[in-house]
Amino acid sequence: MTQTTTAKLWLASSSEYRKAILSKLTKNFNSQAPNVDETVHPHELASTLVSRLALAKAQAVASSLTEGLVIGSDQVALFQGAIIGKPHSFDKAIAQLRRFSGHKVQFLTGLAVVNAADNSIQQHIDYFDVWFRSLTDVEIVRYVEKEQPLDCAGSFKVEGLGISLFEKLIGDDPNSLVGLPLLKLNHMLINAGYNVLLEDEPT
Repeated sequence: MTQTTTAKLWLASSSEYRKAILSKLTKNFNSQAPNVDETVHPHELASTLVSRLALAKAQAVASSLTEGLVIGSDQVALFQGAIIGKPHSFDKAIAQLRRFSGHKVQFLTGLAVVNAADNSIQQHIDYFDVWFRSLTDVEIVRYVEKEQPLDCAGSFKVEGLGISLFEKLIGDDPNSLVGLPLLKLNHMLINAGYNVLLEDEPT
């Protein structure tokens, strides 16, 4: 049985991490980098930020299409009420992990699906809490040397050796920590008439 609609999927991202996650759900998608200004607005809440940017990314790609479902996503980390960005350097990654040692960090991942045919929108925010164990300086330095998580919010890769940094994880979908909550995305695609279990195999 194949599905009655042949909606094409687009990922509004150039992130290799998000591409890899979406590939677990389906191989039938294209990706395109959205041209979106990701500057945080003054006094903007983290939840508002990730919702706004996820939707802006999806709409940026959808605006060039006449059909298809476009997936946008954005993520931030919150530590003690402050938004934490990507470290981008070895020293900043070390500093972030030193701050997080023994504490909780919350991740918010905004998700948006835009139907390019009618501009209908679905949105969701996924919340995920991680508790770091008490880490020694040697452990922190060795971890950053080994995985180089310089382009990851929170300075870790949970899908890899980063799991060794934690005491516990609490959330609905561990995929959201990597930047794309697949459980909710699957529901949103089904709501839009696209079921990955009924799609044709890629040719």
